[in-house]
Amino acid sequence: MLKGLARLFSSADTLAETFTDPEEFLRYARTHRPAVALVDVCMPQMSGLEVQSQLREISPSTRVIIFTGKDDPLVRSAALNAGASAFFTKPFDDEELLTAVRLALASAT
Repeated sequence: MLKGLARLFSSADTLAETFTDPEEFLRYARTHRPAVALVDVCMPQMSGLEVQSQLREISPSTRVIIFTGKDDPLVRSAALNAGASAFFTKPFDDEELLTAVRLALASAT
């Protein structure tokens, strides 16, 4: 999934850092304050909603887009109520994701 997303953003001339470890990403976010973060609900060590919550505290300006393999209305609602810019269920349309990222980037500036 990460390699595919990296290729998608590269093809759209958008720089993307990828992380396999949520703790490593949160350490990165503390110093780099990313404009947008794409976060999977299911990750090792912590859920995407936990990452979203911690990210909101350490980098409130970062826009978060959540994606998941299982569309659970409660998870969707929790993510959006916590401020997610968008929520996608895999597989998602590449152009829709790129549009959501562009909108999130525009609102972050």
